[in-house]
Amino acid sequence: MNRFDLILRGIKAAWPICIGYLPLGFAFGVLAQKAGLDLLDIALMSVLVYAGSSQFIAVAMLSSAAAPLSIILTTFIVNLRHFLMSSSLAVYLHGESRRFLSLFAYGVTDESFAINLVRFREGGWDRYQALAVNQLTNFTWIGSTILGRFAGQFVLAGSYGIDYALSAMFLCLLTFQLRGRIYLLTAIISGAAAVAISLVVSGNSFVIMASLLGATAGFALKRYARRRRGLCAGN
Repeated sequence: MNRFDLILRGIKAAWPICIGYLPLGFAFGVLAQKAGLDLLDIALMSVLVYAGSSQFIAVAMLSSAAAPLSIILTTFIVNLRHFLMSSSLAVYLHGESRRFLSLFAYGVTDESFAINLVRFREGGWDRYQALAVNQLTNFTWIGSTILGRFAGQFVLAGSYGIDYALSAMFLCLLTFQLRGRIYLLTAIISGAAAVAISLVVSGNSFVIMASLLGATAGFALKRYARRRRGLCAGN
């Protein structure tokens, strides 16, 4: 199979993600326009950040006049998962050049990671196919956010439920992550902590605190479950 056929297979695998990115990116572009960002701001954010959840959070925090440091820390913590995703994919890309790895890593998102990891594990998945998935979804996201910016001037603030897009996206991501009791308990702890901390802490720093607390609790629960299984197996 030549390189063109490999890239074509990658494109075929990427199109479901692209379809999902179109309305989500459009919604981001509209919300960003309502928050006062111009076309260049939105384009640069999509190109340089390229992380839907972080971009939505940044726009929401900008709209609420949050401090720059708070926005930076929040989006950094939200994006920490990319270190884990990149590490998981790195085992399938041994021997690749730094240029290729840099280009590939730039396009890693939750959705492209899921597609590529499954395909790599199944076998018969090439680096160019994986790169095609990353870059096609990247171009789709950037284009849809820019389109949303142009459409934003014709859409009234709060109409069509667009302002609910961020909440809807996170609820969807959360639902897909609930694969067992530990994940459910971690979600409950994180949510309860966010509500409790927000009652006593002003601003948006409660998001960072609740994220750290939830991640720590999830790690502790998973470690406890492994120890318990080990003790049961030993008996």
